[in-house]
Amino acid sequence: MVKAVPAWIRIATIIFVALTALLLLAPLVVVIGASLTANQFVSFPPQGLSLMWYEKVLSSPEYLSAGTVSLIVALLVTVTATLVGGAAAIAIHRKQLPGSQVLASLFLSPLVLPTIIYAIGMLMFWSAVVGPVSLPVLWIGHTVIAMPYVIRTTLAVLSESNPFLEEAARTMGANRMQRLWLVVVPQCAPGLAAGAFFAFNISFDEAVLSLFLRKPGMTTLPVQIYGQLEFSPDPSVAAVSSIMIALTIVLILVIDRLLGIKKFASA
Repeated sequence: MVKAVPAWIRIATIIFVALTALLLLAPLVVVIGASLTANQFVSFPPQGLSLMWYEKVLSSPEYLSAGTVSLIVALLVTVTATLVGGAAAIAIHRKQLPGSQVLASLFLSPLVLPTIIYAIGMLMFWSAVVGPVSLPVLWIGHTVIAMPYVIRTTLAVLSESNPFLEEAARTMGANRMQRLWLVVVPQCAPGLAAGAFFAFNISFDEAVLSLFLRKPGMTTLPVQIYGQLEFSPDPSVAAVSSIMIALTIVLILVIDRLLGIKKFASA
């Protein structure tokens, strides 16, 4: 017979969950509140309520240009990381490649490699072998650090998939490509969607790689935010951060609409 959970454990668990939620949500509340201030300096609680800082961000050529660059890079990284990472995950799961375990470790190595070390190494390698850094090297660098998330989420979904569905399709006369597109890819869909979500957010928020691999005159949104904080901090930084929070929420709602949040979370 299973014993009841002691009351003190339940109370401790509730307190722990509440503190965790507070530490996660309180900074977001402070950022959003600071973005609504009518003051000329970052302050919380806000001194009056105003949308002037959102207007400044949305009319600022610097912020708009940086946001456009970040969005373009993030979209390119999302597509590339999802396609390459998904294909790698399928191949690793099937163990059809020589040394699949070694390849799996290689693909996941960016998770443990410090980003600044990779950024410096990528900058030195690209400058010595190819030439000056540009948008393509930023795209490649972001893809490398985003792809492990696609592989992990896709492998997690494939590990729980029914291995006999593809065999049944083969018995019914489906060729290799038909089995891939009609059986394997639909099974991977929640993992691919979760990986694409992480890839987009990681690329859009990445500052270290963007700082090292950007060419002169090309600034991403995180780099622009850091520069604004360093030289002339004002509530516009909180406003653009709030917009980024809203973008993440919109992405989650879109995924929930297309796949369902339960399938997404299970990946």
